[in-house]
Amino acid sequence: MTREELIKKAFEVRENAYVPYSHFKVGAALLAASGRVYTGCNVESASYGGTNCAERTALFKAVSEGEREYKAIAVVGDPATYTFPCGICRQVLMEFGTDLEVIVARTENDYKVFTLDELLPHSFTPQDLEAANNKGGSS
Repeated sequence: MTREELIKKAFEVRENAYVPYSHFKVGAALLAASGRVYTGCNVESASYGGTNCAERTALFKAVSEGEREYKAIAVVGDPATYTFPCGICRQVLMEFGTDLEVIVARTENDYKVFTLDELLPHSFTPQDLEAANNKGGSS
């Protein structure tokens, strides 16, 4: 799957966003190592804390289907600017590897590519937790 095809899928699912409060639609398309694509849009809640971002929606769908390895995620919001994953999404995605390719796009042909590690340097990873548990405590 090309980056452009992944971006197109993100734009398609963006239209399903439920955003009665922010009116800011976001779509994400996550490419698993298996070749399957999982899409997600943001879903808002009046309680705000119950809101879920597009990136995590796509990831949770993939995990619920048994996927654990990913190649890339395309994220789209308002075509006037690049929409990046929020901090929580970056941290949750980090759970599955630092080399995930993150594509932020304004259009199918206007996009930027980063690794997750570039977007969340010095992150807390499962390896950090394992190291802390092996030392008998946390820092």
